Amino acid sequence: MTMGSTTRCELDELATRLEAFVEERDWAQFHSPKNLSMALAGEVGELIEHFQWLTEEQSRGLSGEALEEVRSEIADVQIYLLMLARKLDIDLVQAANDKLETNAKKYPVDKARGLARKYTNL
Repeated sequence: MTMGSTTRCELDELATRLEAFVEERDWAQFHSPKNLSMALAGEVGELIEHFQWLTEEQSRGLSGEALEEVRSEIADVQIYLLMLARKLDIDLVQAANDKLETNAKKYPVDKARGLARKYTNL
């Protein structure tokens, strides 16, 4: 599996492009945190649809067309998440880093390794 090496600067550039896109269409008036979070949930639902009836193995081996559709849905999720974070003045990278630190404390390796349990059940 490969992941891009997106930097904070690239995330800021994407946010700037999104804000220009929204401004050109006069859509900011519709982008309250409530509406953006609902749109985000809808896009996550559309992403889930692609995996809903697949086996674990099938979900790991999507065809080219299915993978492209999933890629598009992931992009929609990213767009709404980024717009919501910007609307609420949340630094996504810092928030994710903070959450990772919190989760590292909740799920210490010696207790959580190989287990799919909530931290309260370790």
